[in-house]
Amino acid sequence: MAHPDIMAYLAALAGSYLLGSIPCGLLLTRVAGLGDIRSIGSGNIGATNVLRTGNKLLALGTLLGDFGKGLAAVLAVAALWPAEPMLPALAALAAVLGHLFPVWLRFKGGKGMATTLGVLVALSWPVGLFAALTWLAAAVLFRYSSLAALIAAAVSPAAMWYARGGFDAALVLAIAVLVWIRHHQNIRRLLRGEEPKIGKRGGSDAAPPSPADA
Repeated sequence: MAHPDIMAYLAALAGSYLLGSIPCGLLLTRVAGLGDIRSIGSGNIGATNVLRTGNKLLALGTLLGDFGKGLAAVLAVAALWPAEPMLPALAALAAVLGHLFPVWLRFKGGKGMATTLGVLVALSWPVGLFAALTWLAAAVLFRYSSLAALIAAAVSPAAMWYARGGFDAALVLAIAVLVWIRHHQNIRRLLRGEEPKIGKRGGSDAAPPSPADA
């Protein structure tokens, strides 16, 4: 068995983390002259909070940016180091960690679902599609965006185990745990019956449906 290329691992993980740490929502709203998105609504840097500015185009751009950086990180690592089969899954974890804990924002990032969907699609597009459809079905059924994200994250490791095996599934499980941790406030509100439903106005997290309260 060939020894892993340590420098390749370090470069791939560092690059994936830095790519994942790009705060798309914060950058887009500042370029658009809307100020610091962290001072609006829930203070989150994801698409759901960007939508509270009233600019749907910026929210869509944030969603695509957060999804795209996860997708790009994994695909780039897979293309650059094809002889290292464990690297793409590790890059997926690093990219999500970058989004959740970006060094540029004192490690206070988003909630990670959009970036998670991006890395899932890159690792196995059927798994990514399954997770997205799970989110959509749960959102329609329960009318809670956060609950839909939690359910989609929870089912992803089993789907990845079926599609690609134990190592990738273990890394996706770690990602799912991180997504759940970052949704701790939403979980508390869900348990208290205080989480706003999709489309409901008035709560700090009230917003139209988006898998990227990220």
